[in-house]
Amino acid sequence: MSPKGWVLYDGYCGFCSWWIPFWKKTMNRTGFDIAMLQDKWVSEVLNLPEELVNKDIVLLFADGKKLIGADAYIFGMKTVWWSSPVGFLLGLPGFKQLTWIFYRLFNRNRFLVSKVCRLKPILREMQKHHI
Repeated sequence: MSPKGWVLYDGYCGFCSWWIPFWKKTMNRTGFDIAMLQDKWVSEVLNLPEELVNKDIVLLFADGKKLIGADAYIFGMKTVWWSSPVGFLLGLPGFKQLTWIFYRLFNRNRFLVSKVCRLKPILREMQKHHI
């Protein structure tokens, strides 16, 4: 059975490389899989300019529809039974704007968070070990 879609994350971000695979089983149970934004098939499908490849998390649906950034998180939270109340709350007007503000603030500083928390990015580790 093919997935409903993919959660696409930045393989050069230590936080993203830890956070998204951590939730992989939960995402799989909702019908979604994960992949790195830098995967060849992803860049071909998304056709993003290089400077945007690692800018935001992307939820890519099998039909080609995309949700980006906080909207991807909100949708994802709504699909899991135990986080759905929070997802619906964060999707409400006012809360959605605050969620986007927090997302942008965190997203701009995610490499600093990765460094402070010593979260190693998948792609850097793969390059180091020549995988």
